[in-house]
Amino acid sequence: MGPVIGEILPLAVGVAISPIPIIAAILMLLAPKARATSVGFLIGWCAGILVVTTAFVLLSAVIPATDSSDERPVVGTIKIVLGALLLLVAARQWRTRPRGSEKPALPRWMSAIATMTVARGLALGFVLAAVNPKNLLLSASAGIAIGTAGLSTGYEFLSIAVFAVAAASTVAVPVIAYFAAASRMRGPLENLRVWLERNNHTVMSVLLLVIGVVVIGQGIAEFGA
Repeated sequence: MGPVIGEILPLAVGVAISPIPIIAAILMLLAPKARATSVGFLIGWCAGILVVTTAFVLLSAVIPATDSSDERPVVGTIKIVLGALLLLVAARQWRTRPRGSEKPALPRWMSAIATMTVARGLALGFVLAAVNPKNLLLSASAGIAIGTAGLSTGYEFLSIAVFAVAAASTVAVPVIAYFAAASRMRGPLENLRVWLERNNHTVMSVLLLVIGVVVIGQGIAEFGA
């Protein structure tokens, strides 16, 4: 199980360092219905990660088994394709980054967060985790890694849980911190929101570049010596 955890943790970091959902969580915490909406968003975020990862663990069962434990060409090909897609997303993030004094472009739905209900917050969290291309690719890569590792069902569940906890941590931490000290967290949360808005594309492009190369390297390794 250790090698699998080592393989999926970088992917979990890629999901965790997702500026847009962190910004959304912060905006909810600064809104009138902060507590209820932010909790709904966190639940939806965790659910989206779990659903996608589990789905790809189950789908990996259809990948043909090989006689040699050192060569898994089908798994390798899938990882190379996923890594290449991550590189494409990284390139897109870099091209769309704000330049100079240009104001960062944010999704239009963020303007409605202040009046968002718990149900919509939950749905938004799920969509950002499960439908967003970058997070979908990272969770899919983790699911394939877990599902093709030959683990027992118990260890597969444990690996999924480890991935989900690590991936959801950056949304969970500000929500928990706000509940612990709401008045003291407003200033730091606002400063963090401004920084993330400005550096969203740059952070994600560099991160996805690194993870994409790592996933491609893992895919190449599946072809053996």
